[in-house]
Amino acid sequence: MTIDDLIAKQMRVTRQENPHCDSVSFDRDCANAFQHYVNETLAFAVKRGGFMYGTVSEEGKVEVDFIYEPPQQGTEEVLMLLRDSDEEKLVEAITACLGMRRVGFIFTQTIMQDKKDYTLSHREVLQAAELHAESELKEWVTAVVKLEVSEDGGADVHFEAFQMSDMCIRLFKEGWFETEIGEDADPKLSKMKKDVVVGTKDVKEVDNDFFLVVVKILDHLVCYALVFFLNFDNCISFVVVYFLILGFIFG
Repeated sequence: MTIDDLIAKQMRVTRQENPHCDSVSFDRDCANAFQHYVNETLAFAVKRGGFMYGTVSEEGKVEVDFIYEPPQQGTEEVLMLLRDSDEEKLVEAITACLGMRRVGFIFTQTIMQDKKDYTLSHREVLQAAELHAESELKEWVTAVVKLEVSEDGGADVHFEAFQMSDMCIRLFKEGWFETEIGEDADPKLSKMKKDVVVGTKDVKEVDNDFFLVVVKILDHLVCYALVFFLNFDNCISFVVVYFLILGFIFG
């Protein structure tokens, strides 16, 4: 037995029961602005994503007050973020002045994905884990927006929120995930470069649900307006913040 085999025997993947954040609350106007464009303009035909900004309380409650959508390209299966460091620095500066920070990542699943039997695909797990690991925020939230179509043809926009488990982030940071994904790969399974222990078995494929920790969703309203302007030619979002301090609007 090699050293790698011994390490793999100790790498046991189990479900994490409790998230590090108590809940995530979305400003209603913010959430509606994000899903409205995806629903009305993109018709959930391609994926779309953004970074969530807000606050984290001492009790671990996350509040999302606006969403910044970086330059990106989306297809039915893949969301590629074309991140602009200068633009992100500008957003970070604005949010710092407002006492906010980046608290999570939100993305949409396409209408075609609604027909598949998984919560997050292997590509989505990799992307969510990468951004979670980059943040180094233990309360970091990953939110998913999807269009669920019922048997009678009705459709509802549905929000779900998760944290990637501590084990998922550890595996990502230590390079256990297989990042080259073949076209015939099962989207509900994440491939490992080496065997891990799930239950009593040594496996190289792990059900993605093992990496997800459900987070309770709430909503709220903020006391200032956050307006998003979309440049539909290149899909770059610009955040314009208007300070509307209550009690001083007309004074």
